[in-house]
Amino acid sequence: MNEPIVVINHVSMMFNMASEQLNSLKEYFLAFAKGNLHFKKFLALDDIDFLVMRGERWGIVGTNGSGKSTLLKIIAGVLEPSKGRIAIGGSIAPLIELGAGFDMELTARENIYLNGALLGYSKAFIDDRFESIVDFAEVRDFLDMPMKNYSSGMIARVAFSVATATIPDILVVDEALSVGDFLFQEKCEKRISELVDTHGTTLLFVSHSIDQVERVCEKAVWIEKGHMRMIGDVSEVCEAYRQLQA
Repeated sequence: MNEPIVVINHVSMMFNMASEQLNSLKEYFLAFAKGNLHFKKFLALDDIDFLVMRGERWGIVGTNGSGKSTLLKIIAGVLEPSKGRIAIGGSIAPLIELGAGFDMELTARENIYLNGALLGYSKAFIDDRFESIVDFAEVRDFLDMPMKNYSSGMIARVAFSVATATIPDILVVDEALSVGDFLFQEKCEKRISELVDTHGTTLLFVSHSIDQVERVCEKAVWIEKGHMRMIGDVSEVCEAYRQLQA
């Protein structure tokens, strides 16, 4: 338990943003062809540096646009940092964007296999766990309905259930539980606790609910406008963050 599983080493992320508003792809290409397309740089993360030890539960807090989701995407391998490096010491189950990995034209039944394949599960693995995935997600009556007709809460249920069908070394959760009803949130929190306490899964967790971060996590990092403002015990970090919001 005393070894780092996620090393975030002086990570910075710079994005190029169009300096003027373009309302369509056509406008974009016309501006590009005329040489009128200009970009300004946006520093989303600036020199983020900390270690996550195996089996720890980390919350990441900050106001909208502070860089929380960008950091999780870098950790999950979705984005490559502009500077610094990320070292990961295990398998990752990412719950970053609702609907990512799903084809909304397909049914939930089909998407369970599709999303499982994207997470590296074999068909045999899903076959063995299909019933438990469906039961946990509570969507049995809607299995053969296209997921485009699902609510965001139902999509979150399926995504969480598939992602935790195995025992990941690292579970990355970004706002995925904020759209579900409170009973399902409690159910997910219990599953997270089981993964961490029984199997040693490491948690990286982002939520708009500071109360939920305090319930689920033991440590926290506060990122504000791309800068790491505070790191430490979850109650101390969340209390300092609340003072900013007051």
